[in-house]
Amino acid sequence: MDNIRHSLEKVILDPKYKDFLALLKGFRNGLVYGTKVRFPHALVMVFLFRTGTLRSKLALILKSTRTHARNLALFALTYKSTLLLLKNSRASCTESAPDTFLAGLVGGYAVFGRGIQSSVNQQIVIYVFARVVLALAKLSIAPREQGGLGILGAVGNEEEVRGGVSRRAWPVFASLSWACVMYLFRWHPDTLQPSLRSSMKYIYENADHWDCLRNFVWHNK
Repeated sequence: MDNIRHSLEKVILDPKYKDFLALLKGFRNGLVYGTKVRFPHALVMVFLFRTGTLRSKLALILKSTRTHARNLALFALTYKSTLLLLKNSRASCTESAPDTFLAGLVGGYAVFGRGIQSSVNQQIVIYVFARVVLALAKLSIAPREQGGLGILGAVGNEEEVRGGVSRRAWPVFASLSWACVMYLFRWHPDTLQPSLRSSMKYIYENADHWDCLRNFVWHNK
């Protein structure tokens, strides 16, 4: 057994196999992370908000977990494969600055952009989009010497203005986000993602209906 382990470790530590093995490990990490993130979330959401038999609920949990894990794994594989192809397409075999953007573009389209979109895919992409918006907002006011866009460079007392923007950006973002989602939920609920709409209905709409102590305290009518 030790000999087999030693042989395998010799292979995986060999530099000539590193690029290929990095693809496999990226695929593996996507599977593991997707399972860890989605399974407990699906378990709670399905048993709280879905009706049906135990078997149907378990099937839905497993389907959501499989979709999340598979797509993260496929994206990791596609992204890292594209990076490798772009690097090896150059005589210098070095990575160029736009490579990560191009590889993300290919992976995003191949895994998340094609065909009928599941709620799981939509949640993943919206999660990523929200983080990108916040990151770009921070980058936009960061000084150019720190890699930012420096849009406040022409403003007097730049540090003070940047501090003020940083302090106020999150309150404004949070307030507008909730204002918009509550308006949409009230007047255009069909435009919201189903799981979000279900959660909001549970919290806000169901709070207006009860006919006894039991469905006032213990569960909704």
